[in-house]
Amino acid sequence: MMRSAQAEFEDSLSGFDADDEFAMPAALSVTPDDESDSPLLPTPRLQAVSDTTVAPESAPNPVGALLTNAEAALGEVTVPRISIHVFCQRAETTAIAEQVGADRRLARAATVVRSGGLAEALALYQNQPTPSLVIAESADDAAVLLGQLDQLAEVCDPGTKVVVIGTHNDIPLYRELMRRGVSEYLVPPINVLQMIRAVTTLYSDPATPFIGRTLAFLGAKGGVGSSTLAHNIAHALSEHMQSATTIVDYDLPFGTAGLDFNQDPLQGFADALSKPDRLDPVLLDRMTARCGERLSLFAAPASLDEDHEHTADTYEEVLNKIRATAPYVVLDLPHLWSGWMRRTLLSADDVIVVATPDLASLRNAKNLLDLVKKARPNDNPPFLILNQVGVPGRPEIPVKDFSKALGFEPALVLPFDAKLFGQAANNGQMVQELNPKAKVSEGVVQFAQMLSRREAPAAPRSKSALGGGLATSLIERLRKRG
Repeated sequence: MMRSAQAEFEDSLSGFDADDEFAMPAALSVTPDDESDSPLLPTPRLQAVSDTTVAPESAPNPVGALLTNAEAALGEVTVPRISIHVFCQRAETTAIAEQVGADRRLARAATVVRSGGLAEALALYQNQPTPSLVIAESADDAAVLLGQLDQLAEVCDPGTKVVVIGTHNDIPLYRELMRRGVSEYLVPPINVLQMIRAVTTLYSDPATPFIGRTLAFLGAKGGVGSSTLAHNIAHALSEHMQSATTIVDYDLPFGTAGLDFNQDPLQGFADALSKPDRLDPVLLDRMTARCGERLSLFAAPASLDEDHEHTADTYEEVLNKIRATAPYVVLDLPHLWSGWMRRTLLSADDVIVVATPDLASLRNAKNLLDLVKKARPNDNPPFLILNQVGVPGRPEIPVKDFSKALGFEPALVLPFDAKLFGQAANNGQMVQELNPKAKVSEGVVQFAQMLSRREAPAAPRSKSALGGGLATSLIERLRKRG
């Protein structure tokens, strides 16, 4: 299973655009195509959103862009329970280091930021043991820097890693630092994400072929269709983006992933949680149900015989092992709140909040979006899907007013289509399988493409690579407008 998933991942990298590693993909929202005739039918609106944290490149670098975009498809590594000491000389470095220490990827690490640079580190470690990782800044010339590092090596404990922030962008110096055992050398200007990546790279597991991106779906309230959309978008990732995808159904007593895919496996996510220490690729493979050539499912038992009480560490340990099975891991989260739920949501690579246009969804969605944005300042903002718009006879908050109250634009707006979703659920099918030309199906496919951060694999068809006729017609209209 591991080889197959890795092969699928390597194949998927061929379709990446030369985009910035930390830039948001084009935001996809669904708006009326013709307000006078069909106000609820979605038409994609593509809008560029950039990440202001990363400075733009001064000159084109297609090779570097391709490599960083390939890395962006990977999930983020979390740092284990280690101690990190950062010694800064400049105020800018101090501010960056404090943000790095508060980032979700370093949540388990104990980070201490000090002033004084490399000289202060030398003075401190004369009388106390060194931590797991030392990050020290030095503005001295190469000879002084190398001399101080030699002194630091004499007091460093075995196993301590050292990252140096220097001012000399010099290849011979870099090679000499590597020869002396320095783990990484950074040259300003640096930003928060660069320092995070430098730290997490040091603690990536070489035995793991890759770490899949986690996509967490959560409903603002019960019944908004979060699980249904999670399953359909996972199906679109596997079929339209041709990437191996795994669904994890976290709603152990009431999960519907098995029903939606017409599966009734004997084992699933609950079994994995009950034996986290024994999980290996072979056992994980036995616990998954096959829903397609590239789609796997860790189903919920949907049984009330057990309480399913597990710690947050258990959920995290099992998920980390599942992430090694596929490039994309879709987390179907239940509508509840607990310690493990909070940690799972905030540690995901992408968060998707699903809401309906009513007051309760508005309040809860705002709380969730505010929490995610505040707790993850160095990550892409969460996505909002506004679902079930236009239920006959139901008073609704207009999409424009809903967005204004949130201060947040939906990435996708889907109309109410009881017949399509109801028939798909009863048949154990996805909406793309039942009616691929439906507006809802096209919106789901294009949102999946946006989450994947790449173009769909080329196919012999006349439609645009952006995902279909809706995007093509929109582009043509924009061109005619000049």
